Amino acid sequence: MTIATHERYAQMLDAARRGGYAYPAINVTSTQTLNAALQGFAEAESDGIIQISVGGAAYLSGQSVKDRVVGSLALASFAHEVAAHYPNITVALHTDHCAKQYLDEWVRPLLRHEIDEVAHGQEPTFQSHMWDGSTVPLDENLDIAEELLEQSVKAHTILEIEIGAVGGEEDGHSAEIDEKLYSTPADGVKVAQRLGLGERGLYMAAFTFGNVHGAYKPGIVQLRPELLGDIQHEVAAAVRDGRVSSVPTAFADSATARAGSGASLGTGANTGADTDAANAVAAEKPFALVFHGGSGSRPEEIAQAVSHGVVKMNVDTDTQYAFTRAVAGHMFEHYAGVLKIDGEVGEKRFYDPRSWGREAESSMAARIVEACQQLGSAGKALK
Repeated sequence: MTIATHERYAQMLDAARRGGYAYPAINVTSTQTLNAALQGFAEAESDGIIQISVGGAAYLSGQSVKDRVVGSLALASFAHEVAAHYPNITVALHTDHCAKQYLDEWVRPLLRHEIDEVAHGQEPTFQSHMWDGSTVPLDENLDIAEELLEQSVKAHTILEIEIGAVGGEEDGHSAEIDEKLYSTPADGVKVAQRLGLGERGLYMAAFTFGNVHGAYKPGIVQLRPELLGDIQHEVAAAVRDGRVSSVPTAFADSATARAGSGASLGTGANTGADTDAANAVAAEKPFALVFHGGSGSRPEEIAQAVSHGVVKMNVDTDTQYAFTRAVAGHMFEHYAGVLKIDGEVGEKRFYDPRSWGREAESSMAARIVEACQQLGSAGKALK
């Protein structure tokens, strides 16, 4: 099992929350970058998450097609074939940052496709989808999240939501670096009241604490990872005093409870002791959190965020650079061979895309190993 089942994915997220580590979620834009992600996870002996963005999905279908659903399904099909040759790790496939204007042409059609797959006794193509409601008011954000969560349950997928705005730019979406980048404990309570804490469907929450997409020099981005701890503590207190009626439970418990509706139980199901421990951690850290815009963050900021229940950290800018830097290095080193200069014929071995492609994949894979080590998932692939 290399591509996770619904239950295996739930077990992965429980293990991270219980063990105090997080999975790198690697954005890919091609079969090459997908292969690099698989190589990196395997070399790190880490499970992980592979994701595509709204722009990446369109790009994957070809620049003359630009169909996000086509690109998503094509990449997923390739991933299922290739990932089968990495039997010692488990990866989940995820769609990243779907804003409101893209729902009807991307995530909703994918969910309908996956609901049909589940109805026919199959596993869903993707294991999770992100609804990016950062540009709409919180009430509207949660209205849409409720609808998508209901569909996610039918599709046996996990929903990711974003509460607050992430600064910087990604795929044409941008936000200012200002006070809107900070969620509040009250926001956390409202999310729990509206969406529950697992009993209505499984979801991860990306509360913002100063996050910014892209690369910035030190001092520009002011992260406050302690805010994640404040949100977790406030929601846990709200459960105890009755402001939130839900009881946070292990993801695997909730996923298994729904298995009777057609899901197939994967291998490696939690033991009773594992589930008890996961439930105990969930009581204190009710949300499985996601860290967006982490490029350039200080190691201590990342470690503090993970300590508060971050189980998924998006990694894109740094792996893009690692991939492209290797290509640039190859071109500079073999300039005369890559280009046909002064009437010469160049050297095919240097302009063959496989030559620079292998270097790029290995460079990106090495950066992913670094991310796994930093987030603590290295060496912890579930058996």
